[in-house]
Amino acid sequence: MVPRMRIDRRVLAGLAAAALVAGCGSSEGADVPDDAVSGTLTVFAAASLTEVFTALGGRLEDANPALQVQFSFAGSSALATQISQGAPADVFASANEAQMAVVTDADLAEGETQVFTRNVLQIAVPAGNPAGISGLADFAREEPALAVCAAEVPCGAAAEDVFAAAGVTARPDTLEEDVRAALTKVELGEVDAALVYASDVAAAGDAVEGIAFPEAEQAVNDYPVCVLADAPNPAAARAFVDLVLSGEGRRLLTDAGFRAP
Repeated sequence: MVPRMRIDRRVLAGLAAAALVAGCGSSEGADVPDDAVSGTLTVFAAASLTEVFTALGGRLEDANPALQVQFSFAGSSALATQISQGAPADVFASANEAQMAVVTDADLAEGETQVFTRNVLQIAVPAGNPAGISGLADFAREEPALAVCAAEVPCGAAAEDVFAAAGVTARPDTLEEDVRAALTKVELGEVDAALVYASDVAAAGDAVEGIAFPEAEQAVNDYPVCVLADAPNPAAARAFVDLVLSGEGRRLLTDAGFRAP
């Protein structure tokens, strides 16, 4: 039987909340910088990081009351393009190294980038799996309505790799601009299945079921993060990246379905 993963969204939220409360109640192991930061911090991050980064942003704001953290979550390719075109941001977190390279090759990152987590694809289906999807081979069929990410997005590039590994010629009905758009199609019942990350299946809770498949290991995505060279708030940017790389940050990522780097 194909393994499936279902994690209640309320459980995920509870894990994040518990981590935040623990961090606010004690400085031991909290990995928060000694020097307070202030102003506005702008983080550009892959859509799959929405829940975890929002929780970490709240953690940093709690430790620095004069700081406001704002996020732009989207496909990594769109974010890399915006940064290359001069969009003001302090931190960039990509869902793969290829899109981070767009930024680093243009000398727009400060120092070295660091991989902070990893992710793999799963097949997301609506609760109960009404179309009876069982594996990647179903993506070659005409009958199910199927969603994958566009090829330029990290989840789409990974999808191409797993289809090639499985020898499947996919016939998707829609190509989405980011992984959360593909997941939403499943949650709304607009498609019978979509290729998304394991962490997105976890974030969706009871609304979807996740079907694992062996070829996913052929396309593991490394997630790098960097402080941007022209960051308007470099001190806050470094504090946020430090928090992402801390034990606290990595625990939240693991609890949310990501993998250790």
